[in-house]
Amino acid sequence: MRTWMKASLLVLLGVVLGVPLMSMGYYTMVRTSTPQFCAMCHEIQPAYRDWKTSSHGFNAQGVVADCMDCHLPAPHDTFDFFYAKAYHGLKDVIAHFTLDEYDRAENRRHAWADIHNDQCMKCHRNLLYLPDKRGAMLAHRTVVYARQGYEKRCTDCHRYLVHRPKSSYAYSENL
Repeated sequence: MRTWMKASLLVLLGVVLGVPLMSMGYYTMVRTSTPQFCAMCHEIQPAYRDWKTSSHGFNAQGVVADCMDCHLPAPHDTFDFFYAKAYHGLKDVIAHFTLDEYDRAENRRHAWADIHNDQCMKCHRNLLYLPDKRGAMLAHRTVVYARQGYEKRCTDCHRYLVHRPKSSYAYSENL
């Protein structure tokens, strides 16, 4: 068999196998990256309801920050993103099947520890230009340009911004 025929068959085999595998991988990534997917586990449903009624899930501007926007690193660092997604997914599945009781307060503390400032800054890039809110602008400056030894995290002040437990929930079912 000629070399060009072997090469052509290998390319064809690569396309026949590669395209469906890549498509399935992409489809799986998209489907598992939605808040509705996260809420499939009963442990996460309270956090999902908290998010859905927060400014990150519903606001006048129509901007929505999904679970992975805050809980995973920016996707431009592909390896870290996929590693974190796989790690958190496996951790949640193992916890779902092995823990007798889900300690929401403890898991909330772990989640806050995992959220780094750069994850917030993906969306909140204009923190240093708030002409109507000088105090907030100056407070954010101490976080963005922190002196050594005085570092702060966004979640130090904005801890209950999204996942604040509520006694009742009111939101549109169309969201």
